[in-house]
Amino acid sequence: MAKQTITQLIALALTTLIMLTSVAFAQEPVSAQVVDSAANAASTSTPPGLTAFNVTTNPDGSQSYSVTLQILAIMTALSFIPAILMLMTSFTRVVVVLSILRQATGLQQTPSNQIIIGLALFMTLFIMRPVFEQVYSQAVEPYMNEQLKFQDAVAVGRIPMEEFMLAQTRSTDLEAFMEIAGVDAVQPGERVPLTVLVPAFVTSELKTAFQIGFMLFIPFLIIDLVVASVLMAMGMMMLSPMIVSLPFKLMLFVLVDGWNLVMGTLATSFGM
Repeated sequence: MAKQTITQLIALALTTLIMLTSVAFAQEPVSAQVVDSAANAASTSTPPGLTAFNVTTNPDGSQSYSVTLQILAIMTALSFIPAILMLMTSFTRVVVVLSILRQATGLQQTPSNQIIIGLALFMTLFIMRPVFEQVYSQAVEPYMNEQLKFQDAVAVGRIPMEEFMLAQTRSTDLEAFMEIAGVDAVQPGERVPLTVLVPAFVTSELKTAFQIGFMLFIPFLIIDLVVASVLMAMGMMMLSPMIVSLPFKLMLFVLVDGWNLVMGTLATSFGM
């Protein structure tokens, strides 16, 4: 019975396939005139081009971009947020100092990378809060209220960021990159190109971070030297000085309220 049932199902499937094939071949092809008429109707009913992507020239000579183009530009700019956060804010200095601090204490995995990056992120939001408020009040809010055009909002919003970077950039670093790029000296009232300002700012941030890290390393290095000398005098050559000095370094860091000092130093180093 099972074999008969399977045979019947196979025969039914083949019959259905043959019927569908014959119906498909029995249909008359669409004439070329019908295709041409449909294409002509579509071309007459739909205007050519993508009307959502256009640029309008204003009477004063300026240009206004359509909402679709503005949204496209904003979505493209969102991909640069990580680079902007790391290279145009205080994030670089904070995360480098915290990484050096972890290395100085001798703790290889504590705090973890996730904790250091998260702490650096919120410290960046704390330090950059006045700058972000200026950008929002001068550029974002007027643009949302349709008081500024998109390109004007971008031009206004970059001014607080440039002022912050210029205030933290050493003149020697800025002059060095301007000389490398072949840019003439900036006159009063002129803007420094971002292609020169950003690398100069990052270089200054790394230099400042390493200076703070050097100051953090000194007390922990002294503890390591003292512990190593004591162990050598006692003849305990096989015992690692790092293991013995780690509790003393942690105790020193806790007694002097090290986290409060480090975070306060980082915040005040930006002029807060």
